[in-house]
Amino acid sequence: MDRNAGQKRASEARLYAPIEPFDQRKIDVGSGHVLYVEQSGHPQGQPVIVCHGGPGGGCSPTMRRFFDPAHYRIILFDQRGCGLSRPHASVSDNTTWHLIADMELIRETLGVDSWMVFGGSWGATLALLYAQTHPERAQALILRGVFLATQAELDWFYGGGAGQFYPDLWANFRRLIPEDEQNDLIGAYNKRLFSGDYMEETRYARIWAVWENALASVGFDGPPGEASPDYARAFARLENHYFQNRAFLEVDGQILRDRSRIEHIPTTIVQGRLDMICPPLSAYRLADGWSRAQLHLVPAAGHALSEPGITRGLVRAMDALRS
Repeated sequence: MDRNAGQKRASEARLYAPIEPFDQRKIDVGSGHVLYVEQSGHPQGQPVIVCHGGPGGGCSPTMRRFFDPAHYRIILFDQRGCGLSRPHASVSDNTTWHLIADMELIRETLGVDSWMVFGGSWGATLALLYAQTHPERAQALILRGVFLATQAELDWFYGGGAGQFYPDLWANFRRLIPEDEQNDLIGAYNKRLFSGDYMEETRYARIWAVWENALASVGFDGPPGEASPDYARAFARLENHYFQNRAFLEVDGQILRDRSRIEHIPTTIVQGRLDMICPPLSAYRLADGWSRAQLHLVPAAGHALSEPGITRGLVRAMDALRS
């Protein structure tokens, strides 16, 4: 009992203790893209790569804190077009399959044979698709806020489903789009986010980002804050680019179709029951009938990595995986 309580206190303390990288570098992945990659924790430890959300969200120092730095070799990278990767906000040669190839190049460059793959939201999508493409390289999957990149999920968030719970924010998201274009808001925003006018792109990017960020926390009680112009523009352009192209998948429902490729991989899913961005139905469908997958539905928790129940669940999951 005392030992467990001590471990819990140590895990919680880690969330507030800074973890500094021991390696920061830029990796040229071709097609004009250079990615920011960092390593922290134990240089000879259990490798785990973190796939951030968005697309376009970028990684942050907070993402290091879910891992015991005495055990894990923590690898973070900014995906093409965002964070410290360059060129900023670029969608040229920027597809799901480019990102998967980038992860393989990072693995080879760092001399890693195989690793755990950790990702939330879009990061969960990328983690799943990476594992399905390279199942021999994924030792375990740790997923949060599952997004399967299906049309139904996009319709929920950009077609009015979530808007029924946040009608004021939904009205604000729609208000600058002419009524005759409101039947396809992803397409309507695409025109404006790629207009070539920086000020117009930034204006619509901020509205796009506010709609998503406000719904991330179950405790949201407005008014929503605005992201910086450069962050919002990269986030909105990349996210819209991927969603406009249905994540560059072959068919709708591809991840579930190909689940058999990864059913041998131990998988932990931490999912907020009140996630308004990625409703828990997707996580349930992913885990249903998968003997090596554990689904943890967190009560009174939304989508964000910072939700207290989500944070605790991910820390517990990573501590349990220490071998």
